[in-house]
Amino acid sequence: MELQRRRSISLPQFFSRNQILATWLLLMAAYTGPAECIRRTSRFHGEDEGDGSGAVEAFKYSATACRAHTASLEDFGGVGDGATSNTEAFSAAVTHLSQFASDGGGMLFVPAGRWLTGPFNLTSSFTLFLHRDAVILATQDMNAWPIIDPLPSYGRGRDAAGGRYSSLIGGSNLTDVIITGDNGTIDGQGAFWWSKFHGHKLKYTRGYLIELMHSDQIFISNLTLLNSPSWNIHPVYSSNIVVSGITILAPVHSPNTDGINPDSCSNVRIEDCYIVSGDDCVAIKSGWDEYGIAYGMPSQHIVIRRLTCISPTSAVIALGSEMSGGIQDVRAEDITAINSESGVRIKTAVGRGAYVKDVYVRRMYLSTMKWVFWMTGNYKSHPDDKFDPNAIPVVDGISYSEVTAYNVTMAARLEGIPNAPFTGICISNVTVELRKARKLPWYCADVEGVSSGVSPAACASLADQGDGAQPCPFPTDASPMDDVQLQECTYVKAISA
Repeated sequence: MELQRRRSISLPQFFSRNQILATWLLLMAAYTGPAECIRRTSRFHGEDEGDGSGAVEAFKYSATACRAHTASLEDFGGVGDGATSNTEAFSAAVTHLSQFASDGGGMLFVPAGRWLTGPFNLTSSFTLFLHRDAVILATQDMNAWPIIDPLPSYGRGRDAAGGRYSSLIGGSNLTDVIITGDNGTIDGQGAFWWSKFHGHKLKYTRGYLIELMHSDQIFISNLTLLNSPSWNIHPVYSSNIVVSGITILAPVHSPNTDGINPDSCSNVRIEDCYIVSGDDCVAIKSGWDEYGIAYGMPSQHIVIRRLTCISPTSAVIALGSEMSGGIQDVRAEDITAINSESGVRIKTAVGRGAYVKDVYVRRMYLSTMKWVFWMTGNYKSHPDDKFDPNAIPVVDGISYSEVTAYNVTMAARLEGIPNAPFTGICISNVTVELRKARKLPWYCADVEGVSSGVSPAACASLADQGDGAQPCPFPTDASPMDDVQLQECTYVKAISA
């Protein structure tokens, strides 16, 4: 079965200001409620399921694998009152179901309710499924969040030197992990952490909502993620990943609430996601300075489709700044954003080393931006003073095409590295409407490339090839993740009398 998708929105390449405003109203109305999901719930009477009533509730859903063994969190003493800790219940349930990894796998069903918990880990051949009225609530008891080592490709935590708090839902060295639901919710209750971060009261780096490390075959779909302490979804050192139909919401000024951050990952597919955050909606990373260079694991073969983003202080799609393992073969298309700082941003610096290359973006529809395109080779954020000043990153082969943007402060700010310019930049069929006329709508320094069909005209270092030039390239070969097949699964739960 082909991967099932949430409702996608297709906009024409060119449209008037009134049309784009009307489109945004429709867009916001479409996404105000819960994300559209592919799960269907029915109640029916059948054979006695053990409680004497004979009534059962069936949940049909699509996933990369169905499981032979199932259990409910309530079977392990879970209490969904929003006040009782369920950390032990989650851990006991996962431990019980882990025994079936080689016997058809296990699924943990989280019923309707508010399930307070501290961090817990998943297991292989495992599905975590949330009922549409289920909310997993992250505890605000800091003592319930174990301290773990920093990532080896970072050398330290992002918020502070040293270790970091565990992520709410985690796991390492796993195969075949599914986190899905009937648009259930995972709420990080992040305001508690944001306040401590702003007050410089954190000794360790904040945890994430979901972090899976050194894992393969990850499928995350049809959930709403709220108010993460920091990043929302962070696969790291992992491969063969699909993130589909996810809604991510956080206040637009919340610190570092990135949406989806594949980090030193290969074969990633992100599609049909709606993100409102205080940081980048999607950020592709691969390690920080000398630690990332030493670890040497790139992010590559990444597809982003039908992403909708609101992020007034950050990028819709960011590459870096931690990119010291390299980033290559990123394809993004059909991207919609409003009130975001920049459409695509490449962030790097001397000391990062490695490369960002073969990046292709097409069909972006943007409104209310500071910059449409932003590149910088002067992002001076280092883990320590041990970085190599001779580790000069290479940025090459960056293609942007079919972009329409309205109410923009400046078309682009492109700043390479002196004596190491960013090369192979191609920009075609781009129309930017500025909110105010500017003498220099483009700023370019230490960049080289070509342009065609761009209004207002690009800077001289992006040589104009004329309106008849070939558009910038976009690969036509299939992504490795386009062959992902889904199965139709059913979970049947007895209904208590």
